[in-house]
Formats: sequence, structure tokens, C-alpha cells
Amino acid sequence: MYQTLTYWHSTFRWIVLLSLFYALWRAFRGYFYHKSFSKTDDSVRHWTATIAHIQLIFGIILYVESPIVKYFWKNFIEARTSLDLLFFGLLHMLLMMTAIVLITIGSALAKRKNTDREKFKTMLIWFSIALAVIFIAIPWPFSPFVNRPYFR
Repeated sequence: MYQTLTYWHSTFRWIVLLSLFYALWRAFRGYFYHKSFSKTDDSVRHWTATIAHIQLIFGIILYVESPIVKYFWKNFIEARTSLDLLFFGLLHMLLMMTAIVLITIGSALAKRKNTDREKFKTMLIWFSIALAVIFIAIPWPFSPFVNRPYFR
């Protein structure tokens, strides 16, 4: 089960990133070209948050099942000195939860704004910050913290 979850969590990140990039592109285009906030824009906002929440569920299940995380919490004093263990035991989870909260807040605020321009601006700001946090928290092959392959 752990290997399957790892595969799906790793693969689903690409869907999260694609949806975020697409939402940001639509928000950028809408804000700077003074477009109206269409039903499609609202759907993109909604589905971006939903996709992020699905990934969060994968992540929480994986976190609970992970032997790395279990080892980290059982041997916290020693494990916290290892960047690899610290990253997966604490940092990755905290950063990703922060990113999901940012996406959720941005989506909820954008939904409630009165003007189309405010909706696009809200999405652009909150989703951009969330994307930056996600880029820091993903264990890229080139990451200085810890690295994993692009695909598992």
C-alpha cells in the first residue's frame, strides 16, 4: 500500500501543478487584460482548490503510513539532525499544509469578491504564494534539501 500511495502522490503532484499554473494563467490574463470573471474562471478556481485537497488527502494517508515519518517521530532527537528525515518528517508536511491553506483561502476570498478584477487579483496573489511554497516543499531531483525522482 505504501508504494502505491507514494506513486499516486508523486504522480498527482503534476496535476496539482498544472491546475495551479492554469489558474494563475487565467488570473493573470483576466487581471491584466480586464476580462470578465467567467463561469470557466470560477470552475478553474474551484477545481484547482479541489485538486489540491485531493492531493492533501493522499499526503495525509502517506504521512501516517510512512516508515520514514514513523522513524522520525520515534527517534526525534537523533532524526532531527538528518535533513532527509527532518524534511519528510516535518518540513514537507508543514509547508504543503500551508500551501493548501493558502489555496483554500485564496479560492474562498476570490469567490466572495465583488468585482471581476478583484477576483482575478485575489487568485493571482494567493495562488502564486501557494505555488512558491509548493516549489520549495517538493523533493525535486535538484533540491538542496532532499531529492527524489520526477516520477516514482
